[in-house]
Amino acid sequence: MGRLRRLLCCFLIVSFLLHPSMNMKLAAASAVKLDTTDVEEFLDTVIARQMEEFHIPNMTVSVVSGGEVIFAKGYGYADNETKMPVDPEKTLFRIGSTSKLFTWTAVMQLVEEGKLDLDTDINEYLDFEIPNTLEYHRGDSQTAPITIRHLMSHTPGFEDYMTDVFSISDDSLMPLSQYVREHRPKRVFAPGEVTAYSNYGTNLAGYIVEFVSGVPFAQYIEENIYNQLEMENSTFSQPLPTRLADQVSIPSRYVNGEFLRAEVEFFSEPAGSMYSSAIDMAKFMLAYLQGGHYEGEIILKEDTIQKMFSEVDTQQPRLKGMAHGFIKASFNGKDIFHHPGGTMLYDTAFYLMPEEEVGFFISHSGGNYLVNVSIFEAFMDRYFPSEEAAVPAPEPTLNMEQRSKQYVGEYYQNRRSFTTDDAILSLMIGVIRVNVDDEGYLLVNHLGETNRFVEIEPGVYYNVSEERSSDYGGDFSTIVFGTDSHGKTMLMTDGPMSYSKAAWYESSGFTFLMLISSLLFIIASLLYWGITALVRKIRGKHVVEVTKGSRWAKRVAVIQGLLTFTFLVTFLANGQPDPVYGFPKSAFTDPSPFSAFLDIIVSYGIVLVTGAVLAFSVVSWVKGYWKLAGRVHYMIFAIFSAVLSWIFYFWNVL
Repeated sequence: MGRLRRLLCCFLIVSFLLHPSMNMKLAAASAVKLDTTDVEEFLDTVIARQMEEFHIPNMTVSVVSGGEVIFAKGYGYADNETKMPVDPEKTLFRIGSTSKLFTWTAVMQLVEEGKLDLDTDINEYLDFEIPNTLEYHRGDSQTAPITIRHLMSHTPGFEDYMTDVFSISDDSLMPLSQYVREHRPKRVFAPGEVTAYSNYGTNLAGYIVEFVSGVPFAQYIEENIYNQLEMENSTFSQPLPTRLADQVSIPSRYVNGEFLRAEVEFFSEPAGSMYSSAIDMAKFMLAYLQGGHYEGEIILKEDTIQKMFSEVDTQQPRLKGMAHGFIKASFNGKDIFHHPGGTMLYDTAFYLMPEEEVGFFISHSGGNYLVNVSIFEAFMDRYFPSEEAAVPAPEPTLNMEQRSKQYVGEYYQNRRSFTTDDAILSLMIGVIRVNVDDEGYLLVNHLGETNRFVEIEPGVYYNVSEERSSDYGGDFSTIVFGTDSHGKTMLMTDGPMSYSKAAWYESSGFTFLMLISSLLFIIASLLYWGITALVRKIRGKHVVEVTKGSRWAKRVAVIQGLLTFTFLVTFLANGQPDPVYGFPKSAFTDPSPFSAFLDIIVSYGIVLVTGAVLAFSVVSWVKGYWKLAGRVHYMIFAIFSAVLSWIFYFWNVL
C-alpha cells in the first residue's frame, strides 16, 4: 500500500519532467558549414538559453566530425560550492542508459571471438536457467527461447519495473550474478513479438559477458574498451575508484531559488552505472564512425560496426527499428543511431550520423532529457536542415474515417510491469490517447501534445502536424497499428517502444474515477457516522441498534472507514516528492519497519474487512436492519469497499 502512495505520486513528477513545452526547434533555410568556431558560437548561445531557462547547474558537450573532435566544452560548475568549472576532459557525468552501448560493444567483441552467437538460446551462456515459459495470462505455456539478438533489440518479452531502480545507499549494491537471479522479471510476451525496452535484458547481457569471459563486467569493459580508446576518465565501477572520485560533477537541482546537492545514485551496472567525460565519449564516437578504429587500436571489426548499424528488428517497414543495441531514428531526414540515458539526477544523449561522419554527445544534471533533445534538434536544424516535405493526403479508397474509429482508445507502454504493484504506473506514465476527428484523422495525444495523423495505408498513419513532439525513438512521424501477443490492438512507433490498447476497465479514467469515488464515499460515511454520533451524545440521545448483528455491522464499517482514512492520510503525508530527486523517498530508500508494518495492516485489512462488510450488507436486508435509507447507504458502502479492494487486487497493489 505504501508503494501505491509513491507510485501515484511518481505520476505527478514524471508528468512535469516530460512536459514538452521546452521545445525550441529552430528553422533553418540552408545548412551552415560544420566548423569549430561556428559550432562553439552557436552551441554557446543555445546552451546558455537552456541552462538559464531550466536552471541547469552543469553540462558537458562534445561534437566529432571527419575523424576529429571539433568541439568539447563544459558549462556551469562541476561543484557549485567550490565553483570548480566543468572540464570536458576530466569532469565525470553519469550517462545512465547510454552505458548500454558499451555493454553491446562487449557482447559483439565476444561474438567476433566466437564465444557468443546472437541466435543461440541464452541459457547456453548462463549458470542458471531462464525458463522458456510465459508467465502472464497464458499460464506457464511453452515459448521460444530468448536469444542475445532479442536482448539487443529489446524484444525478449520481459516485463519491466520503474520503481526500486535507483538507490542512494551503497548497501543496495549486490554482485551482478546475484542481481540477475533475484530480480528476474516475468516473461509476458513471446520473444521477438513485442518491442518493450528492457533494463533487465541489458543486465542479463552484461552478466553473459562476465560469465563467458570469466572477468567481472566492469573490469572487462576497462580492459577491452577503455584501455584501447584511452578513456582514462570513465568507469562502470560502484562506488567510484579513488582516482576518479574527485572528478565527478556534483548533481544538484534548483529548488526555491537555490541549487540543492544530491547524493550519489546506485543501480545495476550493465544497464546504466557508467560515468564518463565529454572527451572520453568523443573517443568512443570516433571509434564507431571510423569502422571500430581509434588511434591505431581496434575495438570491433568494420563488418561488425556495420552490423551494429543494421536493423535487427523493425515492427513495420515504415518504422525505424532497433539496430544492434542502437536506437535507429530519423532527424531532418538523416538516419541517426542514438541512445539516451537518464537517472533521477542526470540526463544524457548520444547521437551518431555515420553517413555524415558526425557524432554528438551531451550530458547534464538537474534537468530532463527534453533539454538534450531540444539542443540536438537546434544543432540539426542549423547544420543539417530538412527540406519541406509534402504532406500526404488520405487515400480515398481507404475509407479512413470508418477505419480510424477502431483505433480510438487509451494505449499503455508495453515496457511496464504486468505482475507487480508497479503495474499501476502504466495508468500514468507514457500513456498515448487516440481520438478521431470528423474527417477521420487520428488525434494522438503523446507527452502532453496532440498531433494529427493521416492514414497512408491500412493501419499506417503519418503525422501532419506542423509542430511535432519527439518521442523516445525519433520525431514521432509515423505510427503503425497491429496486434500484440495477447490479441490486443498495438500501437507502434520508432525505436524500442510499443503500446497496447487498454480495455475499458483498465483505462485510467475508469480506474481513477472508481478509486476517488470509493475513497470519498467511504471516508464521507465515516465522518457522517462520527458527526451524528457526536451530535447525539451532545444532545443526550442514545440510539440503540435494532440487534446485536446491526451493531457489529456498523462497527465493521467504521473499521473499514478508519483503515481507508489511514491510507489516505499516509499517502498525503509520505507521498510527497523529494525536491531534489523528484520521487518520494520511499522510491529510492527502504521504508522504516513501522511504515512497512502499517502498510501491510492497512492494505490487507481493507480487503479482509471488505468481505465482512459485503456479508453484513446482505444480512441487513434479510434481517431488516435500520430503515430503508440506512440499508441502501450500507449497501453502497459495501459496493465501494469491494471496488477499492478490486483496484488493489487488479493492479497488484497487495
